Amino acid sequence: MDIQTNKQTKASSKEWLHLIGELGEQLATNGIAHDHNDSFVVDNYQLLKKNGYLKAMIPKSLGGGGVSFKEMCEILIKIAHYCPSTALALSMHQHLLAASIWKYIHQGTGADFLKEVAEKNQVLVSTGARDWLDSNGSMTKTAGGYLVSAKKQFASQSAIGDVLVTSIPYNDPEEGWQVFHFSVPMNTDGIQLLDDWHTLGMRGTGSQTVTLENVLVSENSIVMKRAKGEFPMFWNVVLTVALPLIMAPYIGIAEKAMKITLEKLKVKQHKLPHITLLLGELYNSLTLAQVLHKDMIAIANNLDFQPDDSIGIQILARKTLVAKACKETVNKAMETVGGQSFYRIFELERLFRDVQAVGFHTLPEKQQQHFTGEFLLK
Repeated sequence: MDIQTNKQTKASSKEWLHLIGELGEQLATNGIAHDHNDSFVVDNYQLLKKNGYLKAMIPKSLGGGGVSFKEMCEILIKIAHYCPSTALALSMHQHLLAASIWKYIHQGTGADFLKEVAEKNQVLVSTGARDWLDSNGSMTKTAGGYLVSAKKQFASQSAIGDVLVTSIPYNDPEEGWQVFHFSVPMNTDGIQLLDDWHTLGMRGTGSQTVTLENVLVSENSIVMKRAKGEFPMFWNVVLTVALPLIMAPYIGIAEKAMKITLEKLKVKQHKLPHITLLLGELYNSLTLAQVLHKDMIAIANNLDFQPDDSIGIQILARKTLVAKACKETVNKAMETVGGQSFYRIFELERLFRDVQAVGFHTLPEKQQQHFTGEFLLK
């Protein structure tokens, strides 16, 4: 890349981030309202869709904004400064795009899918994390395809989703148990949403359960088949592109907690002696989270990488460490500020609730440690 092109890229990145700053007050106001009434941040999504953020990472040649993977992580961090639920929901859409963009770059597939997402400004809904290696549900062969039934939890953005990207196990008469991966329009007959997203935090992500009841999935819709329960090589791609994006909102939460704490302390006339020590601990936790997250982004290398088992292990371990550091940062912020942070009117209370979700993303800490330990002993 020549110097002029590099300058243009940096300018483009700053424009995307600057616009989030301009939208920030509205994003924050909307986010608070949706947190209070357990509803999806639909008006924030309308703002982001209108300004091209849903298709921003798709290559310009396919109708997108050409934003890099690293830049999208930065965008998600900044959105989380104003509304963590909006940032987390958007990260789920973006990680599905990132996997498709990786395939487009390295395998030359998926161009039509990406073009359609860009042209229609579609919202993609994932159930992959909950499915992991075994998946769930039932699939029966029928004329022209399969009839599938399942309950898929934690389907972020499903409240206004356009396309469901999911998987179902199938006992093939010849191949045995497999997991089929496919996408299906959310308005397909047999797909419904449960009103069950009433949670401690991240209340605006619209992550209610999606139910499928005898939904017809055509054979052409199946994009991947793999052995049930086995770790496929492509999962190393999925983990490497997904987890830096999904952790980005939590980095934003941690950064916002630090900002609030500093603002509160700087106007306080009398500070107890231990406050500066707590503030130093808070800074160290935040730094640890930021440095590890930047390392995750570096491993993804703007989608220029080849998958192997070691890369997935590296990303998973860093995800656990980032998650712990983000939670510690918010906990330490509350301890430093004191009892005021316990009040709902004070933003740290909401950040504390929202950051609790970080440990439930693939893989939860103990599962990650077990998975990593098994890999190391191979």
